[in-house]
Amino acid sequence: MDWSKVGAQDRPPKLSNVDMLAGNLKARDAVHLHMNDLMSISDFLLFEFSKFQELRILHFLIYLVLYLVAVTGNLLIISVVAFDHRLHTPMYFFLMNLALQDLGQVSVIIPKSMINSLLNTRHISYAGCVLQVLLFATFAGSDFLLLTVMEYDRYVAICLPLQYETIMNRRACVQMVAGVWITGLLYGALHTGGTLAATFCSDIVNQFFCEVPQLLKLYCSKQYQTEMAAVVISILIVLVCFIFVIATYVQIFTAVLKISSVEGRKKTFSTCVPHLIVFSTLVFTYAIVYLRTSSDTNSYMDVVFTITYSTIPPMLNPVIYSMRNRDIRIALSKLFGVW
Repeated sequence: MDWSKVGAQDRPPKLSNVDMLAGNLKARDAVHLHMNDLMSISDFLLFEFSKFQELRILHFLIYLVLYLVAVTGNLLIISVVAFDHRLHTPMYFFLMNLALQDLGQVSVIIPKSMINSLLNTRHISYAGCVLQVLLFATFAGSDFLLLTVMEYDRYVAICLPLQYETIMNRRACVQMVAGVWITGLLYGALHTGGTLAATFCSDIVNQFFCEVPQLLKLYCSKQYQTEMAAVVISILIVLVCFIFVIATYVQIFTAVLKISSVEGRKKTFSTCVPHLIVFSTLVFTYAIVYLRTSSDTNSYMDVVFTITYSTIPPMLNPVIYSMRNRDIRIALSKLFGVW
């Protein structure tokens, strides 16, 4: 178009330098406003189990049963060990602390998911999400470490029976458990610090609670160095614990095979094998969840794997470690006045 033939009143207004500068400032302010919105996320949207009310109620009932079973079993273990002086031994002291950890772990994640299903909501506040990260990481990290300590206790009892009372004395047991809880708390604080330092580009968490692997997928580019360091530390801790457990179990099984009594071998294997199965299940499910890339992630499969390591062990641990134990059964019978 030849603007020379157009009247001055029909020509587009010529922008002055001041107008262009004002436009650039507005564009910059819009970008800053968008970034502030990303950094000031006030709540998150958790995984939606179903849009249908019937399925949401089913989800609520299933989680209610799992939660009641886990809470009841672990509370019974804590009660019998605390009130029966005959169970004040290192093995049962560790079992009581494992029950406390399992009780805390399920209480951090399941009730919120049950409430969301019942009220047909997906929301969790930013503070609530951070608290879930702190507590779940603390209990989960402590769980791994305590299982390793329990395995060491079995190693000393089987391979060094004459030195058991000297090595696993009261002071040593208290120090080991205190170290487990303190390390777990520091581990949880490390994950929490990574979460607080992150800039989120989305508020949709594809999990039924605020889980670290899912939160990592929401981080803006190059904004997750602190949390990635925490994940690397997590992997190293689990790897070291797993290698230690496998190495000591090789020595345990070698010692067990030298036992002449068939009944003695059977009793020892029945005590050790469930522990190895639980520990291995935790390691492999954690590895699958943490090492999977975002490109091969399926939301429902993530939920299944997460339930495997976060909900099932706290429910089964009382059965695996305690209810099959004759001393625990006798203590429970006395607690309820059967004997």
